[in-house]
Amino acid sequence: MKAKKSYGQHFLNSEPIAERIALSLQLGGEAYNKMLEVGPGRGMLTKYLLQRPEQLIVVEADRDMVLYLNKHYPELKGHIVEGNFLRADLPALQQEDAFGLIGNFPYNISSQILFKMIDNRSYIPEMVGMFQKEVAERVVAGPGSKTYGVISVLVQAYYEGEYLFSVGKGNFTPPPKVESAVIRLTRKADQDLGCNERTFRVVVKQAFSQRRKMLRNTMKSLLKGSPLLQEPLFSERPEQLGLDDFVQLARWVEDWQNT
Repeated sequence: MKAKKSYGQHFLNSEPIAERIALSLQLGGEAYNKMLEVGPGRGMLTKYLLQRPEQLIVVEADRDMVLYLNKHYPELKGHIVEGNFLRADLPALQQEDAFGLIGNFPYNISSQILFKMIDNRSYIPEMVGMFQKEVAERVVAGPGSKTYGVISVLVQAYYEGEYLFSVGKGNFTPPPKVESAVIRLTRKADQDLGCNERTFRVVVKQAFSQRRKMLRNTMKSLLKGSPLLQEPLFSERPEQLGLDDFVQLARWVEDWQNT
């Protein structure tokens, strides 16, 4: 079974790394008793997930891989979903139950997978995923870091992030052109940001649209004519702001646009 570029496939070929990823889901138990694996491919990670007590569902877009999984993992019968994960109705797949999300994610859609997770966060207490190393670092980066950006703020608004370990190119077939890394995200207990979530997303994306400029310049389109632009916060650049700062910005924008 050869990897297909159209699906962004790079098959993990290291048994120890596959087992380590599978064991990195730590909550389980009262948090969830189901798991969902994205893009299982030839099942290197799947075989170790099947050793866990949680029930496993896999979502695979490549029909050839679905046939392979059905042949080599008969215990998955009835638990293989053929289709695009990004279009899947996740609550329906898991019968409205909570589940752990895991996978050696296709790098070409990894950011979209994270946004899908955020949109379904009420069902996903925990996620463990393999990403391109640069993306993994961006997701868990804190304020002041050069890699801190939109995806950092939006994910960390709802999840605590942890960089687990790096994975070299030689652990894949075919080897990717980039290094990889595994991260764990654990959902925060408090999901209430204290502001309108849609406005929050708009503000974060607008703030980082020109990350080298002060917020006074980047945010003026959302606060046109507002005296709030003279607040000290607007003298900062986006990478200097923490979550609470972005929440405050969202409140100001919402209040000003409603006046």
